[in-house]
Amino acid sequence: MTDLLKSSLNRRTLLQAAAVGAVGISPALRAAVYAQGSDAPEKKEVRIGFIPLTDCASVVMASVLGIDKKYGVKIIPSKEASWAGVRDKLVNGELDFAHVLYGLIYGVHMGTAGPKKDMAITMTLNNNGQGLTLSKKLADKGAVNLEGLVALMKKEAREYTFAQTFPTGTHAMWLYYWLASGGVNPFTEVRSIVVPPPQMVANMRVGNMDGFSVGEPWNHRAIMDGIGISAATSQDVWKDHPEKVLGTTADFVTKNPNTARAVTAAVLEAGRWIDASLQNKMKMAETIAGKSYVNTSVDAINQRILGRYQNGLGKTWDDPNHMKFYNDGAVNFPYLSDGMWFLTQHKRWGLIKAHPDYLGIAKQINRIDVYKQAASASKTPVPKDVMRTSKMIDGVVWDGKDPKKYADSFKVRADKAA
Repeated sequence: MTDLLKSSLNRRTLLQAAAVGAVGISPALRAAVYAQGSDAPEKKEVRIGFIPLTDCASVVMASVLGIDKKYGVKIIPSKEASWAGVRDKLVNGELDFAHVLYGLIYGVHMGTAGPKKDMAITMTLNNNGQGLTLSKKLADKGAVNLEGLVALMKKEAREYTFAQTFPTGTHAMWLYYWLASGGVNPFTEVRSIVVPPPQMVANMRVGNMDGFSVGEPWNHRAIMDGIGISAATSQDVWKDHPEKVLGTTADFVTKNPNTARAVTAAVLEAGRWIDASLQNKMKMAETIAGKSYVNTSVDAINQRILGRYQNGLGKTWDDPNHMKFYNDGAVNFPYLSDGMWFLTQHKRWGLIKAHPDYLGIAKQINRIDVYKQAASASKTPVPKDVMRTSKMIDGVVWDGKDPKKYADSFKVRADKAA
């Protein structure tokens, strides 16, 4: 057999495997299909923006461990200074993808977070692991939790300032929901400011805010530095909530569907690697603590990723609902109900004026088709339902069935005083 014929037959085998979705073939052949056959990524080098937070880990580790190469791409992590910067670079094409706030992607798509552009989410990167931190000065006056904060605000009336990281983002929504569950209207009774995650601790140190909502390791860093205490975690607000996503523009997915699938599969596999063992989590912590990534001490990261919490006042506990990157694939599916929830909160707080087409918009943004392809490639289980049911801190259940009624049901909202 001639070399030319061998080459032709080898390529035919790859193409045939690709045509049937690479079902039932070995991981090695599947990788070859994606790298060389008709499913080859259109773009080989992919620039992914990230903010210095613990939950950038699966993007970083996909690159550091070389998992990306298995799927025919090279991920180039790009450290960014703020979520606004991530937004701008995604919109103008300087970034191909980003580790990004769920609500930021929806905000850009809706035109409520700056420039309007059709966006896409191909997977959820993590669940849980964010925090609500109050200053040590407030804690010394009894504000060690929400009840204590509300009591102090009534006792010592003044303007209280709380920081979040982006107006339509996850941290803003956790802060607003948490305060509102205690009867505090976050738009009329307190002042809300935007501060980039790595700058939270420094700003609290100089007294610029009374509390903040941010991702790790900055809540734990505030405790280590003796300037803050943990009043609540985001999983207290919503157990197993969606947090960061792998976000991009709709145009990028349309023009580079194979690249979108390959990158998503690589990050899925990296998330599985992180959650697989204690040893892997510790190696991840050591890696992302470096100057190129989060730029903090390893001990600021490696406790809470294991669920080992302390509140800065002597209390310690093990939280089974700590930050997770995979959890047998339960973390990563882009549930339509998750995206719809952010829209309900944007409506609740007046960020959008009229009820949108909740389900229709979620179907546009949450690219379940791309996710399922990536899940198949990485052997990740896929749930049967595109919706899920969740119970929030105030006891209200969200299931995505009647988003308009849900959004209008809150006693505390932007158009209604607490």
